[in-house]
Amino acid sequence: MTTTTPIPSRDITVRRPGIDHEQPLPKHFVADDPMRSHIAAMLSSVFPEGEDFFVRSVRAYRDRIDDPELSKQVKGFIGQEAIHGREHRDFNDQLAELGYPTLGVDRLVKRFLAFLHKTTPKSHQLAVTAALEHYTATLAEALLRDDAARAEFATDEVRALFTWHALEETEHKSVAFDVYEEVSGNHVERVATMFAVHFAFLAIMTGAVTVSVAQDRSAWRRLPKSLLGLRTHPFFQRDVITRLLDYNRKGFHPDDHDTVELLEEWRARYEAGIAA
Repeated sequence: MTTTTPIPSRDITVRRPGIDHEQPLPKHFVADDPMRSHIAAMLSSVFPEGEDFFVRSVRAYRDRIDDPELSKQVKGFIGQEAIHGREHRDFNDQLAELGYPTLGVDRLVKRFLAFLHKTTPKSHQLAVTAALEHYTATLAEALLRDDAARAEFATDEVRALFTWHALEETEHKSVAFDVYEEVSGNHVERVATMFAVHFAFLAIMTGAVTVSVAQDRSAWRRLPKSLLGLRTHPFFQRDVITRLLDYNRKGFHPDDHDTVELLEEWRARYEAGIAA
């Protein structure tokens, strides 16, 4: 064990959002905009296999976790991620019916992560998980803080799906990182892995979105304006990029980005039945 500081208590609640994936969905379901819609669809397409990989990576070290609070949080992490994968698989099926290549992307991600699982040490897989969890937590926080971004979703069901996912990613944002620090804590490996993750994630997303748009003839005439509009996309803002790069800092911890009040707000909204 490399860390001696006790893990602070965190509420990681496994929710079942009850999303109705049978509700009609327009082709361009984010702001009636092709690029925004294809980006969201391709993000969703990588989630199911990605979530499964995260669970396997963390579960591999459950018997080496000495801190009882972290053990409890790992259980919540696994429960949340399992349901995330299930909900996004159902959503991806719906997107496939609209012509998005979500199922093909899912198969490619599955093969890539299976290769990673077979050919790399478990410690590296855990480092990959911690890095990608920083990605998802950073994007989740950006979404939860941006009323206009959430308003772009065309239906309440899709908005609820992404905000529910964002809430839970924010709740468990430190778990994989804390497990990595407890069983390894190798700063050089952590930072080097994040550099590789930057490259791989951007390459996969760029390729997937390019293929997805190329297959969508209805998007072609609107593409120039849609591409220019990405300058205001919430995920491409300077603050988001700065937070992603902060991961490389010596002594970094996900809790350095304070989301306590944000979590209180969104938990209260869920308790009140306001999930979007």
